[in-house]
Amino acid sequence: MDSIAQFRTYRAKMNKVILNSNNLFFKRFFNLDTRTYENGALSAQVKEMLGLVSSLVLRCDDCVKYHIEKCFELGVTREQAFEIFSVANLVGGSIVIPHTRRAIEYWDILEKNEKQGDD
Repeated sequence: MDSIAQFRTYRAKMNKVILNSNNLFFKRFFNLDTRTYENGALSAQVKEMLGLVSSLVLRCDDCVKYHIEKCFELGVTREQAFEIFSVANLVGGSIVIPHTRRAIEYWDILEKNEKQGDD
């Protein structure tokens, strides 16, 4: 199983565990998270870009992968992705570089899979 499928499978499995706990906080929080990234005054694409910058600065690799996938799905270009990475590194400093490396690696995997037709 490739890293994309592994990430998606694990995320879905654990989100199901969390939501099946019947905890009102998590149900509300997940709903808020979903609704926040919908089109509004800012497009969903711009919001995902902001989410990616924030995730890189906070150094959350799972969050970075999630937002990279969403950005990729919403048509963010590789050139735009590198500008997003630039903003994150400027704001977050050199400690963000390792997360940027992994982000670029994941972007490359998404591109490769798209070319092969392996979603």
